[in-house]
Formats: sequence, structure tokens, C-alpha cells
Amino acid sequence: MPNASNNGTSTAFTTRDGLRYGLLGFPLAFCALPLYVMLPNLYALQYGVALSALGAVLLGARLLDAFIDPVLGRLIDRLYARSCNAVLALGAVAAVVLAIAFALLFFPPTRAPNALLLWAAVMLTITYAAYSALSVAHQSWGAMLGGDEAQRGRIVAWREGLGLAGVVLAALAPALLGLPVMVALFSGGLVLGWWAWSRAVKPSAPPASTSPVYTTRPHQDLLRPWRIAAFRRLMLVFLLNGIASAVPATLVLFFVQDRLQASEAMQPLFLGSYFLCGALSMPLWLRVVQRIGLARSWLLGMGLSIAVFLWALQLGAGDTTAFLLICVLSGMALGSDLALPAAMLAGIIATAGDQGRAEGAYFGWWNFATKLNLALAAGVALPLLQWLGYSPGARDASALQALSYAYCLLPC
Repeated sequence: MPNASNNGTSTAFTTRDGLRYGLLGFPLAFCALPLYVMLPNLYALQYGVALSALGAVLLGARLLDAFIDPVLGRLIDRLYARSCNAVLALGAVAAVVLAIAFALLFFPPTRAPNALLLWAAVMLTITYAAYSALSVAHQSWGAMLGGDEAQRGRIVAWREGLGLAGVVLAALAPALLGLPVMVALFSGGLVLGWWAWSRAVKPSAPPASTSPVYTTRPHQDLLRPWRIAAFRRLMLVFLLNGIASAVPATLVLFFVQDRLQASEAMQPLFLGSYFLCGALSMPLWLRVVQRIGLARSWLLGMGLSIAVFLWALQLGAGDTTAFLLICVLSGMALGSDLALPAAMLAGIIATAGDQGRAEGAYFGWWNFATKLNLALAAGVALPLLQWLGYSPGARDASALQALSYAYCLLPC
């Protein structure tokens, strides 16, 4: 298998390369939708868990997971310094653990509320840790392949585009095929994704003069990315934008069920159209990048999101057609969120002279930010809604207005 160059003039990244590298993004993204969107709704509606208690468990598990990501990143850097095969071995172990813990989350052995909360806390912690190890290793691999802005965008677009295909299937599978089939599809996707990754184009080893250098103080290695001003600026924008995305992701099913009062059959259509349009918009965003660059393209996507969610604030019961169009447009904006920021990060790593040396550290902190956003969304939005008088199934006007403000206005 050919190796990629570590400089800005790497060899062309072909369609076959994209499929082999990006396919693991399919099950990783498939996993995310059930965990972040469906699981809270399932535990609250079917198992009767209070929103405040559920929010606390989700917040705690996600915060713990977020804080281990940078440590995992440095571990993965050390494995890359050894060989790509060492990273693939870690990925295989993480994939097996992830598949088992994911299944146990959706099929718990108890329905007693207190025991169920404890079970969810333990299984979420294991699931998140395995997911983090696999995703940081996979993202770092892509960043190490190098290239100019357009090529970095293509590499990320393959990973995230196939990931969105996984999300579409995850949105449809529970309603159309049932939870057992959803879990089986996820496990099968992990096997296939890891197999393809093991045959993907490999990053070339860095020259000896730029090989990873580890100090006797691990915290200095851990904080290495924060010494780069461009990284700090990008992370600030990424955090703010990520919170804006995480809040509606946590609340979308409650909004659809109670504010729109849409039928259960409509839910897969809304979610599927959102993620499908995100995937289909990837080539469009890559063309925009060629014209105006990564940063301005991402800003354009943010502007589209704001306009769409301000429109959603006007919706009420029965406005399902309008919401479907909102899902289409916000899905197009999602394409910019997924394809562009990570490509910008890869460019910062290369400019800082850390390509082939510290990708794990950078993506460890990157995933820390992602998890922190999701933790804050669940840990703050759900208890806040309960405090404001909203509970699943509410029809009171003030409660539904609070739900609309949290879902639509807060992200803007």
C-alpha cells in the first residue's frame, strides 16, 4: 500500500483511498446519533427516568470522557511513533469494546430507575472511552496524510460524508427495523470499517529530525497544542459553534414530538433528510472552499444555520412541511461544520511543524471540545427545561415556548 507524503504536495487522494480511509467514519457517526439524540429520549419516555437525573448522568459521563481524550491523544501519538500497525491494533480492541457497551446501553438488564441510571453511567463511560480511542486514532491518521487546503478538505469530506451516511441509516433503522437490527448494523459496520482502514493509504514516517520528541514532563506534551495561537483561536470558534449545534441535537426529538406534534412516522424523515442533505452538500462546500477558502466557507455555513433556526422559532403544531425544509437547509449547513473545521486544524498542525509528531494531542483536545459541547447541552438544557416547566408530552403554551427558545433561539 502506498504511503502519503507529509508535506503540502502529497500524492493525489483517490476515490479508492477515500473509501478505504473514510469508511470507518460510517459506524462512528452511526454510533453518535443513537447516543446523543435517541438515548435521552428512550430513557425519558420509555423507562420513565427524570430529565434532571438523566441530564446529570449524561453530563457526568460526557465530562469524564472529554477529560480523557487529550490523554488518549498522547498515547496514540506514541503508538504512531512505533508503527501504523500498533494504531490499528488499538483500533481493533476499541471497536470490540465499543460494540459490546453500545448494545448493553440500549438493552439494559434492569428497568428500576436508580439501577438504570447507574447502569447508564457505567456503560456510557465505557462506550465513550472506546469511541474516543477509535475516533482520535482515525482522525489523526487523516491529518497525517497532508496536502493543501483542497486535499485536506477532501480527506475530511470522505470521512464525514460516509459518516453522514451512517447517521442517515441510524436515523431510519430504529423506526423501520427496530433496535436489535440497529445494534447489529452498528457492529457489522465497525468490522467492515476497521477492515477498510487497515488497507487504507498509510501516512509516511516523518524524518528523524521531526520524529516525536517526548519530555520527562507528560503535562508539557499534553499541553503542546495550546502553545499555538492559531490553535487557540480555532478552538474558541469551534467551541462556540459546537455548543450551538449540540443543543438542538439534544432537543430535536422533543421539539418534533411536542412543539410540532408530528407523528412518530415523521421522525425518521426529518432526521434522515437533515443528515442526507449534509452528506450531499459536501461536494458543494469543497467547491466553495476552492473559491473563498476554508474559514470563509465555514462562516457562510454558520450564517445559513442562524437564518434557518430563526425561521424554526416561528413554527407550531402541524408545521411539518416547513420543518422538513428547515431540516434540508440546516443539513446543508451541517456539511460545512463537518468538513471544514477539521481540515483547518490539519493545516494548523502542518504550519506549526507538528505533522507526523503530535496529531493525537491536537485531536485529543479537539474531541475534548466536542464532548464538552455535548455534555453542556445535555447537562444544562434538559434540567433547565424541566425547571421552566417543560416535560416530555407537555402541551402547555408556556412550556412549549420554553422548548422553542431552547431549541431555536439559544443556538443562534
